[in-house]
Amino acid sequence: MTKKGRGVFGSMDDQSLVKKVKALISIRVVFITLLLGSFFLLQVGYRSFPYPRATSNLIVALYSLTIIYSFLIDRIKTYFTFAYFQIFMDVAAINVLIYLTGGIESWFSFIMLLTVMSASAVLNRKAGYVIATFSSILYGVMIDLQYYKLLPIKYDPALNEKDFLYNIFVHISAFYMMAFLSGYLSSRLEKTTTALEQTDSDLKELSLFNKELIESIPSGIFTTDIDGSILIFNKAAEDITGITRENAFNRKITAIFPFISFDSGETPMLHSNTKGNKNNPLLPPFDKGGMGGFSEQLLGIERIEGVISHPREGSRIINLTVSPHMDVTGRKTGFIGVFQDITMLKKMEMDIKHKEKWAAIGELSANIAHEIRNPLASLKGSIEMLREDRVTKGQKERLTEIALKEMERLNGIITDFLMYSTPRAAEFSAFDLNLVLDDTLELLKNTASARNDISITKNFDGPLFVNADRQKMHQVFLNLGMNALEAMPDGGELSVSTMRTGSSFEVVFKDTGVGIRQKNIEKIFYPFFTTKDEGTGLGLAIAYRIIEEHKGKINVISNPGEGTVFKVIIPDSNGKS
Repeated sequence: MTKKGRGVFGSMDDQSLVKKVKALISIRVVFITLLLGSFFLLQVGYRSFPYPRATSNLIVALYSLTIIYSFLIDRIKTYFTFAYFQIFMDVAAINVLIYLTGGIESWFSFIMLLTVMSASAVLNRKAGYVIATFSSILYGVMIDLQYYKLLPIKYDPALNEKDFLYNIFVHISAFYMMAFLSGYLSSRLEKTTTALEQTDSDLKELSLFNKELIESIPSGIFTTDIDGSILIFNKAAEDITGITRENAFNRKITAIFPFISFDSGETPMLHSNTKGNKNNPLLPPFDKGGMGGFSEQLLGIERIEGVISHPREGSRIINLTVSPHMDVTGRKTGFIGVFQDITMLKKMEMDIKHKEKWAAIGELSANIAHEIRNPLASLKGSIEMLREDRVTKGQKERLTEIALKEMERLNGIITDFLMYSTPRAAEFSAFDLNLVLDDTLELLKNTASARNDISITKNFDGPLFVNADRQKMHQVFLNLGMNALEAMPDGGELSVSTMRTGSSFEVVFKDTGVGIRQKNIEKIFYPFFTTKDEGTGLGLAIAYRIIEEHKGKINVISNPGEGTVFKVIIPDSNGKS
């Protein structure tokens, strides 16, 4: 705890008080030297001093006292009392000086004001009033003694009693006014200084906290100036990059992260740099959307993935988030980056994808085998029976019909699978979507004509000119329509509608069939998934892939027993450069 200096009139922090007392001693030396010394040497003013020798001795005495004060300042314990003593001695010395230089006619009575101000500044406001009172008493007594000629000080005979009283009144008023003003200003200064010191302390603590926080974060953190030179580089950044903060300081950010580039100008920006990612199997190239929504110019907070070269561990994959740093005026002053080493995460992700890929291939193979095994079994049975002599002509015709049907079914499975697994490239052209739907609905009506319990209606908003693959769109609509007809074994209604919504086209197939269970909705677009007794389960999967190829969407809403709604959304910008 800091020691406090105590006296009769209060207490104060020793360290602060010592500084003030030393300043008082220094000012006293300068004042005596510049003002009194020069005045004495030049011998100007009122009658060249009435008592020059005594004045000279006073100056020497003041210098001597100052030397003694300087010697005692580091050896005393009661600084507050010591400060009071000095100021009381100053008041006494100044009154002696006024006496030696003419009393009421002295040029140096104003120095009394300086002592009052010193008391308030060095000690406190109360001390200012105490010194003002002491100065008033000494000065008033001296002027009264001069008026009554009890002191050997001559004065202008023109001065009367009123002049003496007015002089005392003015000086006493000035003393207390100076005590009030200097005390007030000193108090305000003290409070301001304390507040500034507290603010400075808080800022230092905050700075230390921020430094400790930055150092404790497991993610790499850096900051740069407006030119892209590194200013801050935390411990995690050192570990991830293998570069010390000493070596990183003032280096360009692009030297450490080669997958970004820096453009200077009126508005400095960071840009993606495609170099270094093309040959890395764990990172897709930038120009193919491998950045997960990365926009080229980092105007806001953006995520970048790229490769750095670690001096000991080789290539590392970095996930970097960069944002501009703004000052209070909103002006960009630099960049802040947070990054992590995601090399292991990328490898795990790749391993999972490989496993999922092989699992999907295995499941697909099992489904293909299942779908092919059934018609092959029928074919085998039919052929074996045809080889027997006891089979009648009618049975042979029936068996032949079954064999041909199963062969057709087998051919359909292979055709659908080839269409799904190796689709041809889309050939984009402009056409009226409604016309393609008209052709599709005619085929569906012919299919449903054998059943009188199904009605097909349409509500088209058109014409709707879309840029897409005409043949593939026909395939999508046909598959959706056939799926709807098969979902209404007991009859019902299929309605087809089209409309434009902003920059997209919507085609809606709504049936009144059996509906789809919620647990199956997310599976209906999987290849070979079907809840029907017949069919390959590839129709909806093919439709989904085609719409996905056109950068569109297929949404499904269904409830068992209430029917199903398929909504196809096709953007009108497909295939446009």
